[in-house]
Amino acid sequence: MSGEVSEPIKKCSLILKNAKSDTEKFAALFMVTKLIKGKDCNQAGKRLLFESIGFDFLRKLLTSKDVPDDCPASVYQSVALSILSCFCDDEQLATHQDMLDSIPVFMGIVSTCDDDEYDDNLIIINEAYHCLQSISLYESGRLALRQHDVITKMAQIYTQRSFQIDEALTLIVTLVARFGANSWDNDPKLFHALLQRVSLDFETDHAERKFELAEMISSLLFHCRRDLVARTVQGEIWPECLYKGISDILKSKIGKAQRDPALKLAANAVDVLGIEWTLHDVENPKKFFLLLLQLAAIEVRMQMDNKSFNQCVQQADLITACFIILELSINFMSTDQLDLDQKDKQQVYTGLKGAFSAVLGVLVKLANDTKKDRLQKTEKAFAYAMVRVLTAWLAQETSAMKNQVSKVLPFLFKLANESFYESRDYRIAHKADNVDDHEQQPPADILRVMLPAICHLVVEEEARQIFLKEKEEQVLYDCLLFHWSIAHYKKPPVPRAERLKRMNEPDPEMTPQQLDDMKDSRTAIVSLCNILMNITVLEAKLVEESTLFAQLLRFIFENLPELKDIPDNLVMHGHLAVLGLLLLKQQASKIKKNDFSICRYIQTTIRFLWDAYNIDESNDPQALVVSMQYKEHWFEIMELWFLGMQTMSGIIKLIPWISEFAIESGWAEGIVETLRKVKIGTLPPNVKLAYEDFLSQLVDANPAVAPVLKKADALKVADLLHREHGFSRELANETATNYLSAFRRCPDNPDVALAQWRSQLWQDVLPGTHKHLASELYGRWLEWRYRYLALPVEVQTMLQTLRLQYLLGIITNGPTAAQWEKIDRLALNKYFDCILVSSDLPWAKPDRNIFYAACHYLGVPPGQCVMIGDKLETDIQVSGGDRHGTRTAPGFPPLSRLFSYLNFPGCVFRPPFNRSRSVLLREDRTHT
Repeated sequence: MSGEVSEPIKKCSLILKNAKSDTEKFAALFMVTKLIKGKDCNQAGKRLLFESIGFDFLRKLLTSKDVPDDCPASVYQSVALSILSCFCDDEQLATHQDMLDSIPVFMGIVSTCDDDEYDDNLIIINEAYHCLQSISLYESGRLALRQHDVITKMAQIYTQRSFQIDEALTLIVTLVARFGANSWDNDPKLFHALLQRVSLDFETDHAERKFELAEMISSLLFHCRRDLVARTVQGEIWPECLYKGISDILKSKIGKAQRDPALKLAANAVDVLGIEWTLHDVENPKKFFLLLLQLAAIEVRMQMDNKSFNQCVQQADLITACFIILELSINFMSTDQLDLDQKDKQQVYTGLKGAFSAVLGVLVKLANDTKKDRLQKTEKAFAYAMVRVLTAWLAQETSAMKNQVSKVLPFLFKLANESFYESRDYRIAHKADNVDDHEQQPPADILRVMLPAICHLVVEEEARQIFLKEKEEQVLYDCLLFHWSIAHYKKPPVPRAERLKRMNEPDPEMTPQQLDDMKDSRTAIVSLCNILMNITVLEAKLVEESTLFAQLLRFIFENLPELKDIPDNLVMHGHLAVLGLLLLKQQASKIKKNDFSICRYIQTTIRFLWDAYNIDESNDPQALVVSMQYKEHWFEIMELWFLGMQTMSGIIKLIPWISEFAIESGWAEGIVETLRKVKIGTLPPNVKLAYEDFLSQLVDANPAVAPVLKKADALKVADLLHREHGFSRELANETATNYLSAFRRCPDNPDVALAQWRSQLWQDVLPGTHKHLASELYGRWLEWRYRYLALPVEVQTMLQTLRLQYLLGIITNGPTAAQWEKIDRLALNKYFDCILVSSDLPWAKPDRNIFYAACHYLGVPPGQCVMIGDKLETDIQVSGGDRHGTRTAPGFPPLSRLFSYLNFPGCVFRPPFNRSRSVLLREDRTHT
């Protein structure tokens, strides 16, 4: 039996115990080899022999330098290591405290592998490594090895020695797999040196060892300090060695045993170094990128197509590695930095669609499986990985596989919500731990990575209804509150007893992990705002009546003014401010007159809109430019600024008393002053229109604005009347203002010629002695009007470029003569294939029939068209008579999608690679 000790072992044990001196015990050891056979050495027997020998005696042998003159210097060490290597396979003996205390001795021995006496030490070094590796098999042993800084010492051995280094690398990988990123300190030099040596070996070795090294390097990269390595890798040559080694493997005729470790290594390389690492080949940078992407897509399809969830879990490591490659590749392609021709795009799209069809198939099976609520830890991790990579695809290709996505969407939300609350609770519980702990990572938050995809999903009718049915808006509100607590970091309160002591102490610096968390939370809040903006616009009735959205608005009122005014917060600030405006517009009926709880919020939002443009920072004192503090982030907030200006105009109409803030703050006067100073032709037309629309609404809402406009000399024609025709400044301003008001009320009269009608409008507002100036003033006004409206050169170039590939059209509301005058004077006919004016037809926007008419004229199905507009009322909230009163027109799936493209930079729609041949563009300013 395994627990019985054989007679030979008992006899040897007795001899060893009866030895009266070390010399007798040393001699007795040789009796052991004579008396005991391998079959006698069971676990109990080994332990009895080890106790009989005693570690005190073995320690003397390990450390003694006093050897007979005719013996090698290491003879005693050799005997001790031979004994220990025989016994250390047993856990109890390998983790014996005396064994652990001998780790420095073992390390000293293996560090001599390059000494002159190497040949004599070969067996000793092997046995010392064997002891170390046996210790590393057990938790207490690994902890002891870490305490003795074995990883650092082994890394030094591997980088500096010539022989016996594979054992050192194996030991490093074993320990790093246990301690993760905490295995490495804050100085990355040793890690880079280690990777340089092992990557060079990987590149140059063409034997089977190459694939063993691939697995080891993969583990080292997976458990490295990624943020630190990514920041310091510039100038290192090991990434190039890795590139060449992996490229050689993947371009060769290989089997699964070689391909799998290469794909796993490539996945960890792109995860640490970024997908740009695949573009290392200067002559053909996209070749390896496309190869790796296609191999990953094919592997996912092979491993998941028509497979069950349990079957896929068996290959989770390989599939997850391919997911990493796919996710990073998709995100990179979405930036349009890679120059792919149409053939490349089609191949990539086909490969990705096949892979994600397989992923969706497995998710659908799992969603219908009764075990979905009882997933084990590894199973749940794989399910999360599937959701993560799928949502990366959906964030760019929302319309793909709609039916399958709809079937599995409730399950995706369920998984994402569970992961969010689990991660949130963990992070809140460990919030006080102000340390960088690379070993204890919080649970995965799948909702966080789903946010960009949700931005797109909620603009699809079916997906949005699932979103609302699952009460996902409540989860997103909880998510917003949580990320706000991180992004809007506040120092923990100091106990009263310690305040005096800490008064003169500097504030503790935030750790790199805290800074990274704040950055990620700011990004999350931007995505959350984009989702909630889409819901606010597309589900207006629900938002108007919702208690939750009222709470959200109150949260913005109370918290946005407290946000620190620093550049890092600008994009987040803008999104929260504009979300608040949209919510305020929808819930205007609930706002009590002079509810001054919103004062600070309105002031903060005005400041965001006001500070975007100025003249002071321009090289030309008459040119309007984006402010320096906005310039870095302008791409992210440009359309947000226009939406904010438009929504603010709408709010002033609904809640007139808010206009007081625009007056008292000096904003209205500042806008007018800016318009007066800017040189004609240099003011971007869309900015001018945004300002003018806002000022018009301001005048209608608050009579007190008129004197401000007159004081600032806003109107160009008024300046002409004053300067050339002797009008007083006040009379000139009043005349010009009256004309513009009359023109906006009725820009066209179908019974009178256009020029005659507008001249008549001037004649009506001019004093009796100056009515003869009507025709002259109309001509000058018309000249200035179209000078401002002229298409900038870059817009003309864009339209010309678009028309090379697409059919373009315009739909515009307004009177026939006025709109066609605008079209003719701006020479728009040469850019567009179809131009529709509402007065020429039985319908006007937002009636869906006018959109169908444009599609008919272009000869393109509605589902293959894309529309672009800037007004909610006529562009997005298309009349349809559903239970919410408004909806996007059936057959126009891209309608709301393009709304997000124009106004919500955080949820940009990117068409599939097989995009259609038609784009429907609309000009929406009727009375410019």
